[in-house]
Amino acid sequence: MTLEKWQAVRAALPETGARFADLVAGVRYADATSLGEWTIAETASHVGMIALMYTSMIRGDGGPLPLPGLEEPINAASVDTISRMNALALQLYPERDPVRLAERLRADIAEVLLVSEDLDPEKPVWWLGGSRVPVAGVLAHLVNEMLIHGLDIARAIRRPWPIPASHEALFLELFLFGMVRNDMGRLLDDATPSSRRIAVEFRSSLTEPAVLALQHGRLRFEEPDGTADVRLTFDPAVLVPMMFGRVSKVRAVVGGGVRIGGPRPWLLPAFLRTVRMP
Repeated sequence: MTLEKWQAVRAALPETGARFADLVAGVRYADATSLGEWTIAETASHVGMIALMYTSMIRGDGGPLPLPGLEEPINAASVDTISRMNALALQLYPERDPVRLAERLRADIAEVLLVSEDLDPEKPVWWLGGSRVPVAGVLAHLVNEMLIHGLDIARAIRRPWPIPASHEALFLELFLFGMVRNDMGRLLDDATPSSRRIAVEFRSSLTEPAVLALQHGRLRFEEPDGTADVRLTFDPAVLVPMMFGRVSKVRAVVGGGVRIGGPRPWLLPAFLRTVRMP
């Protein structure tokens, strides 16, 4: 990890946090639906809960979490069970007032930046399902949570919500690829495994080329060697929202934000059935 990327994610966090806090604080009808059954207030509370948890988790010292009762659900989480953990977390983080949510989020982001300032950005810290994520990846994950859920809220109140491609590139490199390099824990344990090895190469103008290779439900990070089954050439601001279901796969491909190539592109659906975001 370069110093430039560490500085970039540390700059992206308060920038995105300020945008998200301003968006939330300006909401007039916080009980309007924004995501599935979640209201705007609950969506903002979910993001606030994550920021609060990261003020402790980012230390990576196994200390107590600020919301007691989440330790075991966090450790046992997988992609398929994370919704139950989120439901419990919403009960444990009951703030729903938009202005107070915005204030708390700003304070917790400042604390995350303060706590992480002197840490090694590549230090792996405990995350969901026993996985290990680099410190820089934790910051990138919080940035992405605000971008994705900011989009949910902005759509609900019909406001624009730009998603910077450079920020989503940090999510891919620092969080997703960083976690795969370290340990994915139990996150994919409930997914349908593929007995065939499927290697997908990721390429964009904002990320270093990388390969994720899947076999028997396990994911490995590899350097590109020209043998990948599938090659994705993408705009990070399209690919990441697509991975989280905010942009349809058809729209992503037809619009050119994601281009699929390689010798065996038909293997991509099997890859995505296992490697998916909650």
